[in-house]
Amino acid sequence: MKLVLKLMLLIALTMTSLKGFSQNVIKKSSQDSTKIQLTKPIAKLVIKDLITGDGAKEELILTGDKVKLLEQKIVLKDSIIFNLNSKVDNCNSIIFTKTNQLTLSQELSKKLQLDLKKQKFKNKLTAGAGVVAVIATILLVK
Repeated sequence: MKLVLKLMLLIALTMTSLKGFSQNVIKKSSQDSTKIQLTKPIAKLVIKDLITGDGAKEELILTGDKVKLLEQKIVLKDSIIFNLNSKVDNCNSIIFTKTNQLTLSQELSKKLQLDLKKQKFKNKLTAGAGVVAVIATILLVK
């Protein structure tokens, strides 16, 4: 019983899907003669909608162009910001190097002053020793 119902359903579906049942328009000649007649107010609304749709398409194209232009501006700004940041990093590096050079220069200057004081002291000692030697020779000679 179930098999018969299934076969009947299959036959009904097959018949409705045949070419004769599927066509909505009957062709009278080699050209398609389907016509749709619209009333005047509906035709005006259809024309208005078509014009609005065309305007929307053009606006979409212009908006896409604006988006591309803005993306290019963003890329340009990002590259400028990157260049400025690298310049700031370079300046900070130069300042750090100059600070290190100044510190080293100050240390060398202090060391040089200390060495100069030591040398002056040695010179005074040798000069004093020379005076003492001269006095001692004078005293010994007499």
